[in-house]
Amino acid sequence: MELRSIFKGGNLELQKRERMNRAAALRLGGLSATAAVCSSFFPSRARAQGTLAPVSLLSVPNDSSGEMYYAQELGLFAKAGLDVRLQSVNDPSATAGAVLSGTATFGGLTIPGYATAHQRGIPIVIVAPTSIYSSANPTSGIIVLKNSSFKRASDLNGKTIATRDIFDMSYYGAKVWIDKNGGDSKTIKWFEIGDTTAVAAMQAGRIDAAAVSEPALDNALHGPDARLLAACDDAIADRFLIAAHYTTVAYAKANPEIVQGFCDAIISAGIWANNHHAESAKILEKYLATPVPPTNRRVTYAERVRPGDAQPVLDVLLQYGVLKAPLQASVLFAPELHIDA
Repeated sequence: MELRSIFKGGNLELQKRERMNRAAALRLGGLSATAAVCSSFFPSRARAQGTLAPVSLLSVPNDSSGEMYYAQELGLFAKAGLDVRLQSVNDPSATAGAVLSGTATFGGLTIPGYATAHQRGIPIVIVAPTSIYSSANPTSGIIVLKNSSFKRASDLNGKTIATRDIFDMSYYGAKVWIDKNGGDSKTIKWFEIGDTTAVAAMQAGRIDAAAVSEPALDNALHGPDARLLAACDDAIADRFLIAAHYTTVAYAKANPEIVQGFCDAIISAGIWANNHHAESAKILEKYLATPVPPTNRRVTYAERVRPGDAQPVLDVLLQYGVLKAPLQASVLFAPELHIDA
């Protein structure tokens, strides 16, 4: 089976039924002092000879993956003994072939991608958590037009709902919320379009609602045409891990110091970014080549390696038949990592 099909869910019948037109879209000074502060987050792992270990990271350029930019700009990768080459790709599943072939050292995926890969026997492991969903700072939701009559989950029965990817967390959040609140997600016609085009698609009558994430969610709600129907991911859990970086099982086993150093740098960058939105926005703007307004709601990053944060997602995947048997989140993480309780 094609690697992209595996990492996009492995449920080919579901994909054939629900996958329609893809319109993938990119989401969208004063650093020296900050770098000095961040350098104290963890001890230097630079090799005795003073050389840095060359590695490459292939990931989607968005806020969820922003830690890789912060770690690079703040010198956290170098502090961990790593010379990291950053590469961007629009489709997260496209990282699979590069990492498995050794063309890239690390890649990025959402938790559903890891669960499906594990079920299919693909030898990859999580080496660093990235974005976390928190009900205190919801970064995804179902939006509808302000003048629509939709008020309840059941109002969406039989309607067409857009999502960026029929296997991402916005999709599953919408399904769970609908089913938990009196609707029936099996009656929904799911339509794949980019988050940033959702409002226009509703206005054109192509879709009735959309499950979107930041920054498109914030932009839509600050505009004149859309309103929030539900912070749908709350239906999964108050807190859960959305995505993470990975490498192959063989690489993690052969290079535990590099893997731990990479994880330390990502975690440290996340801690910094959670507390420095204005500064991190400037870095994002540099790498994404798009404005990141200071009023935008920002992603929350994991500050510890906690496999349990991924468990609510795995439970949902089991509920909807993506997983054929229960899966413990701990098996998705590299055993070489220092795991927090």
